[in-house]
Amino acid sequence: MPQASLLTTARIYFSLTKPNVWWLLVFTGVAGLVAGAGGLPDPATGLLALITITAGSAGSETVSNYLERDIDSIMKRTSRRVLPKGLIKPEWKALVFGLALLAISLTTALTINLPTFTLMLAGIVDYVVVYIIFTKRRSPLNIILGSFAGGAPLLAGYAAARAELTLEAWILASLIVLWIPSHVWSLALRYRDDYMKAGIPMLPVVVSEVKAIRCIASTVILFILFSVAPYIFYPEKYGLPYLVVAAGAGLALAYYSLKLIVKPSKENAWRLFKLTSPQLAILAAAVILENLF
Repeated sequence: MPQASLLTTARIYFSLTKPNVWWLLVFTGVAGLVAGAGGLPDPATGLLALITITAGSAGSETVSNYLERDIDSIMKRTSRRVLPKGLIKPEWKALVFGLALLAISLTTALTINLPTFTLMLAGIVDYVVVYIIFTKRRSPLNIILGSFAGGAPLLAGYAAARAELTLEAWILASLIVLWIPSHVWSLALRYRDDYMKAGIPMLPVVVSEVKAIRCIASTVILFILFSVAPYIFYPEKYGLPYLVVAAGAGLALAYYSLKLIVKPSKENAWRLFKLTSPQLAILAAAVILENLF
């Protein structure tokens, strides 16, 4: 096969993994790894954990792309993804690729320790089975029931470093679980018509716009309040620099949430959505820096 064709194929399969989604999960996994180690982890363990979390996150997104190829072709926002565009034929190759990534993830996780394997498996099952297969098309609680999957990479990274989970690990993972609703619901509010067309009962689709905005704002407030929990419970580890970062990022998120409440619009929902990922990334970076220095 010509080199250009190989590169094109690699790009297509890389895009299939939805890297714009999993990069943040992997970054939070690194935060968990560093927090669990209390600094730089053992290089071999760190490498295996990075492979585990990356392959598991990318594999889960790949499998979800395959399972949702029918609704992706209906929704304008997702219609240009790899499978709706027919870039992989036959389509079962995408499923095999995703399952191979999941197998790599679970194999490397098992070489680290049993807790890491268990947490990665639980995260994969929660996302692929609970969220994608059973609840996304059936219940407005779908994102709540699938939220554990968001915190699983951080927990797996933490467990890889110390083979156990402490209160610190659960606090850090809870930040991600609380972050997910505002992230997903603000996106669903922006593309409400798309989700309605595909028959996906996201909360902003099944309730009024006013109620949806109240729910989004409520989860944002909970997330902001809980973001200072590491400072409260572990002040010797997460000091004033972390508190300043958490408060600053939280205020920015609160501002755009308030703006959405005062002036409900798809544009303001989109602005809030675009802020949520950088906000979580900033918190994860603060966790890493506080444990390294």
